[in-house]
Amino acid sequence: MQITTDGPTLLLSGDFDVRSTEQVRHAVYDHLRRNDEGAITIDLTEVDTIDLTALKVLAVASRFALRSGQRIVLRGTCPAVRRMLHLSHLIRFFEVERAPIAV
Repeated sequence: MQITTDGPTLLLSGDFDVRSTEQVRHAVYDHLRRNDEGAITIDLTEVDTIDLTALKVLAVASRFALRSGQRIVLRGTCPAVRRMLHLSHLIRFFEVERAPIAV
């Protein structure tokens, strides 16, 4: 798992699963502590695989963010991730950016 920052955005790439959740958890909470814009974006465009444990880590972080007046926005969620968010009912914890429609 590679994690880079671009302003209020965390860019994740690689496999986001049970093996990388601790690394991502620390990065997300650190980013929330340093962010003063009210929202951070977690870009999943370059994530190869993601599991339910990883999504639960993001949901708990989102609840933490809401309690402190912030929010987490997910970007680059493929259809499989969106489906997993809906089936697990974790979708209610996030704002999910919609991809722009190609013209």
